Amino acid sequence: MLKVVVAGTTALFVIASPIANAQNLQTSSSASPERLNAADRNNLTDMRIDLVKAALQLTPEQEKLWPSVESAIRARAEDRKARVAKIQETVGRRADESRVEALRNRDPIAFLQRRSEALAQRSADLDKLAEAWQPLYKTLNPEQRQRMAAIAIFVLRDMSDVVERRRATQSDDDDD
Repeated sequence: MLKVVVAGTTALFVIASPIANAQNLQTSSSASPERLNAADRNNLTDMRIDLVKAALQLTPEQEKLWPSVESAIRARAEDRKARVAKIQETVGRRADESRVEALRNRDPIAFLQRRSEALAQRSADLDKLAEAWQPLYKTLNPEQRQRMAAIAIFVLRDMSDVVERRRATQSDDDDD
C-alpha cells in the first residue's frame, strides 16, 4: 500500500509541478498570459482522473460505480472552463478602460449577480460530485479511504496555495 501512495503522490507532484509553475508564470506576467488550451485542459483532467482511480485500486465491483464519478468530475471541469471563459470575456471587455473609467463604469449589482450565479453553479457541481461519489465511497475499504483522504488533503492544500498566490498577485498588481 505504501508503494502505491508514494507512487501516486510522486505522480501527482510530477504532473502538478509544471502546471503550477506555468500558472505562476501566467499570473506574474504583465503581458497577455498564456492559457492552457482545450486539449491541455482535457489532458490534465484525464491525468487527474487516472491518478485518483489508480490510487484507489478499485475492485471489479467498485469499477461498476466509477463511470458516474468520472462523469461528475468531467462535468465539473467543463463548468469551471465555462465560468473562466465568462470571466475572461468580462475582463476582456474592460481591458481598454483606465482604472478611473473602470471604477466609474463598475456595476456592483451586476457583479453580485454574476458572483451568485457562479457560486450557485459551483455548489450544484459539488452536490453532483458528492452524489456520484457516495455509492462508491460506501464500498471502499479502510486503505482505499485513507488513500482517498490523502489525495483530498493534497488537492485542498494545493487549491489553497493557488488561491494565496492569486491574492498575492492581485495585491501586487493593486500596489502598482
